[in-house]
Amino acid sequence: MSLKEHATNVRKNIIDMVYAAQSGHPGGSLSGADIITYLYFDEMNINTDNASSNNRDRFVLSKGHASPLLYGILMEKGIISTDLIPTFRQVDSKLQGHPNMNYVEGVDMSTGSLGQGISCAVGMAIANKVDNSPNRVYAMLGDGECEEGQVWEAAMAAAHYKLDNLCAVVDFNGLQIDGNITDVMNPTPIDEKFAAFGWNVVHIDGHDFDDIRRGFDEARNCKGKPTMILAKTTKGKCVSFMEGDYGWHGVAPNKEQYEAAMECLCGGSK
Repeated sequence: MSLKEHATNVRKNIIDMVYAAQSGHPGGSLSGADIITYLYFDEMNINTDNASSNNRDRFVLSKGHASPLLYGILMEKGIISTDLIPTFRQVDSKLQGHPNMNYVEGVDMSTGSLGQGISCAVGMAIANKVDNSPNRVYAMLGDGECEEGQVWEAAMAAAHYKLDNLCAVVDFNGLQIDGNITDVMNPTPIDEKFAAFGWNVVHIDGHDFDDIRRGFDEARNCKGKPTMILAKTTKGKCVSFMEGDYGWHGVAPNKEQYEAAMECLCGGSK
């Protein structure tokens, strides 16, 4: 199966979960689907055999509200079952609105409070350095999340400790719950700020698998500093009526919209 086909399945899982729960965050989950598909199917050392092991790469979804994205890729990878889709955000379900590492296999950190995920990823990368572990740590942040001061404390620490085993991706779709990020609390230029904090910065198209591959290759080959990949993406990607609309940040589709979304995805358009 191609990366594009895997990404389409991840997006279907996202829409299925949010529709079933009538709650959740589809827009920013859809925008990160191509990046996380490449991570789990090409870049990271993770599979059904080592998901419970310490001896593998780690991924932290720092933008934890996009939990359907993480659950969706874990399902596509076969680490958790698609049978859990109807339980998303239900009482006593393993699949809560923000990922919980205590209940879901393959979830490496409980996240939700923005800024804390990247901070935990920094700690994991430091631990790997102390242990002389070859494993790498990856984290995905939202662009709106970069308005949090804790992100920059983490960025400063990562550069200070020369964490070249850490790669953070900013899912730069330009929108957050209240609108354009530059109108709400402008965190740009995000690339120049990370560079000023001592990071290697790479720009990619977050929906082009060749460009995604180039970005992660550059990150892996960079020595002596952490890498931030600024991925230009589209909120709601591949569901035409959700694309570029901040109104779909945290809203579930109704039956008609669900059917229209699945029709978009079954067409495999990109």
